[in-house]
Amino acid sequence: MIIRPAQVLDAAAIADITNAIIRDTLITFTTDQRNVESITEDISGRGPAFLVAEQHDKVLGFATYAPFRSGPGYAQCREHSIQLTSAARGQGVGRALMNALEKVARTQQVHVLVAGISSANPGAMAFHTAMGFAETGRMPEVGFKWGKRLDLVLMQKILTPQ
Repeated sequence: MIIRPAQVLDAAAIADITNAIIRDTLITFTTDQRNVESITEDISGRGPAFLVAEQHDKVLGFATYAPFRSGPGYAQCREHSIQLTSAARGQGVGRALMNALEKVARTQQVHVLVAGISSANPGAMAFHTAMGFAETGRMPEVGFKWGKRLDLVLMQKILTPQ
């Protein structure tokens, strides 16, 4: 397996991964599927902050980050997303992607990475805890999908010392 910067040619595979999660799970609250064009824009705009894990010419997953909130006071804080194919989960792919994404973040002077996790995804909470993230907040019932009210769990990791 290799971890590398995402390329425009990866957009269709990334769309397949994220749209399966949108369509089939409560991992994300959205029901709006992503198109290849919007993912291509994200890849181009985020540069090294958009990574894929690849094995045998197949994209297994991706990790990326974007601004957490607007305004100069949040300039060193990013919210990340990490998504894997179902077959790649539990195989070390997520850990490899997160380690690589954190390295990129440090080179870009990111101080804090934030994760917004659906309460329907305890595996993601356990993963982030194992990666050194701490739960910093829970917003009850802010998500709604498939007739279910879901909590948003906020976790963060401080990357650089004060």
